[in-house]
Amino acid sequence: MCDTLVARTGRHQQRYDSGFRLVAGCIPYRYRNSDARSEDSEKILEVLMINSPSGPGLLFPKGGWENDETDQQAAIREAIEEAGVRGKIMKFLGYYQFKSKTHQDECSPEGLCKAAVFAMLVEEELESWPEQNTRSRKWLTVSEAADSCRHPWMRDALIGGFCKWHDENMLTQEIEAD
Repeated sequence: MCDTLVARTGRHQQRYDSGFRLVAGCIPYRYRNSDARSEDSEKILEVLMINSPSGPGLLFPKGGWENDETDQQAAIREAIEEAGVRGKIMKFLGYYQFKSKTHQDECSPEGLCKAAVFAMLVEEELESWPEQNTRSRKWLTVSEAADSCRHPWMRDALIGGFCKWHDENMLTQEIEAD
């Protein structure tokens, strides 16, 4: 059986709250061995970013949170549609507010958005995905990603949300291992 993946479009199912368009996204991540020949080599943390057809810089997958889904489901859907990855949501990283220059409408005339952002451990990279003709994906170290972020709020989510959670989580695992 072969399911065809199609990106959702339109705004008729969009969620809004107090003048904010609600969006959901994720910071997809993986661990790569520093030495491809050895499973025991140091693990390097990488995050996945995508390009935007509308301008320079890189982004994390995100998009409208719709009425028929949870914020986690929306984040997972956006990762599949925009970046062609499937994975497991590991942590809610927080809400990040921003102003969209391209998504002003009658429910949010100022273009105000509130993004629910999650950490997602990537389990599968798809060979084809809905937006592959308009987006490319790229694995980066955290420092490379911070330098490449198109939007300051995404950099805040990466550094203040993802990195803080990841560092605390790794410290907890090291303490439990002792």
